[in-house]
Amino acid sequence: MVAGSIEPVEYKRGKEKFSKLEKAEELSGKLSKQQKENKLMHSVLESDKEIIEEGKLLTESVNQNLSSFVPDLIFKNLVNDYKLAKQLYGEVIIRKLTGYDPGFVEKNIKIPEFREELKKNIEENIKKLKQKDLLNKGGEITDQGLKLSSLILYTEELDKLRIKGLGEKKEKKKDIYGDKKDYVPYKKTRYRDIAVRQSVKTAIRRQHTQLLKEDLRIFERQKKGGISIIYALDASGSMKGEKIGVGKRAGVALAYKVINEKNKVGLIVFGEDVKKIVPPTLDFDDILRSITSIRARAETDIAKTVQKAIELFGASKETKHLILLTDVLPTKGKKPEEETLRAVSIARDQDITISVVGINLDKQGEKLAKRIIEISDGRLYTVKNLEVLDTVILEDYYMV
Repeated sequence: MVAGSIEPVEYKRGKEKFSKLEKAEELSGKLSKQQKENKLMHSVLESDKEIIEEGKLLTESVNQNLSSFVPDLIFKNLVNDYKLAKQLYGEVIIRKLTGYDPGFVEKNIKIPEFREELKKNIEENIKKLKQKDLLNKGGEITDQGLKLSSLILYTEELDKLRIKGLGEKKEKKKDIYGDKKDYVPYKKTRYRDIAVRQSVKTAIRRQHTQLLKEDLRIFERQKKGGISIIYALDASGSMKGEKIGVGKRAGVALAYKVINEKNKVGLIVFGEDVKKIVPPTLDFDDILRSITSIRARAETDIAKTVQKAIELFGASKETKHLILLTDVLPTKGKKPEEETLRAVSIARDQDITISVVGINLDKQGEKLAKRIIEISDGRLYTVKNLEVLDTVILEDYYMV
């Protein structure tokens, strides 16, 4: 190739195919950060199988809370106690590093010749990741690696949404946070929505000596402008692995839909404390990067999460809604359940509704979740099939 010449470049995606002319230049030295990111994006869009598999490996390592890839340590753990290593790394990491199905590895792990091959495969695969600047010298994921992981998370979830054919959010004309526009007959509602003067007038007009239930009138509110959603993802130790993985994908789906419809979405990652926050924003890249890097560890403190959400929403006049995704009861604090319900009550006074998406909650956890949504006028979803989690999260958004 001669510097400055014109070369045709062909792009393919699915069944589509097109080409363009691109000026080819000879470059020396290291690629800039932007060039590296463009190359990654191009590889993912072109369905480069190797780079996609590497991205999935990095994504899974974050979900499994694997701090670094150390070949000798990984090999040693597999050989010394395979069952424990399987819990530590998960099947995806074992398969991608060794090149073999986990069941096959377990069956042949004691054979010396097979061990030698495993060690060689693990070393070579990790070496490749370092050469591509996806891991640093210590085996930790680089910014480039996290970028690739976020691209994989994004493209896989969007492909899934297209297959499911989930539609757009339909605006409601009425909303409990809107401005008072009219009076309607009483129904179960917040005390602050009762139109006292209109209720008394109705009783007098009917010549009632007491204010009866049928005399009560409530304000019908018209919806205000935009919507602010905060997605609160439980990153406690019990969420490690598949749960945190599908929780991330659901968060990507939510952020994509909400921001695409010109509404704002924020993020709270919580465990024993609030670990990461992103105030409600229209910046999808910011949300995507933050979701990608989430790791599961420690206990659960829902009270602090709700308190942080109140702070992030602030005095916004928009519709404010918090989605809590968790699989356990709050376990942090002197009286975690009481502290949680107190925080929920404060949030409700700030016109914030709260929905709880519970993954395999036990009876006690479901009982607390019901109390949360009763106080906050939200909704409870109990999820046992993780594959439908993104659908559930989007359904809740559609109900806001």
